[in-house]
Amino acid sequence: MEELMIVANVAIVFGVFYKLFELYARRKERIMLIEKLPPEMLGGQSDGGLKFNPSSSLFTALRLGCLFLGVGLGLIAGYCIVCNTLPGYFSGEGYNVCDTVSVIYGASVLIGGGIGLIAAFLIELKIGKKQKTLERNAEEL
Repeated sequence: MEELMIVANVAIVFGVFYKLFELYARRKERIMLIEKLPPEMLGGQSDGGLKFNPSSSLFTALRLGCLFLGVGLGLIAGYCIVCNTLPGYFSGEGYNVCDTVSVIYGASVLIGGGIGLIAAFLIELKIGKKQKTLERNAEEL
C-alpha cells in the first residue's frame, strides 16, 4: 500500500504543476485573442482593445512577502505561547500536550498568514489610491 501512496503523491504533485503552467499559458493566449478582436465586438471602444492592468502581477512579491512574514511571526508567536503556557512540552510529558501544541502552532500560523495578506491588501489599496490621484492630476494639467 505504501508504494501506491508514493505513486499517488507524485502524480498529484506533477498534476498540480502541470495545471498551473497550463493556466498561465492559456491566460496569455486568451489575452492575445481579445486584443485581436475588433472594437465593435468589445462594446464600441475606440482604442482598439481592452487595456489590461499589469499591476496585479507587480504586487505578487508584496503579497508573498507579507504572507511569509505573517507565517514567520505566527510561528514565533506560537513558540512563545507554548513556552509560556505549557512547560510540560519540553520535558516530554503526555500526548495531550503535543496535541495542544500542534493546535497552537497551526492557529498561530494561519492567523499570522491571514494578517499578512490583509496587510498586503491594504498596502495595495493605498498604492492604488495614490496612482488614481496622480492620474487625475495629470489629466487636469
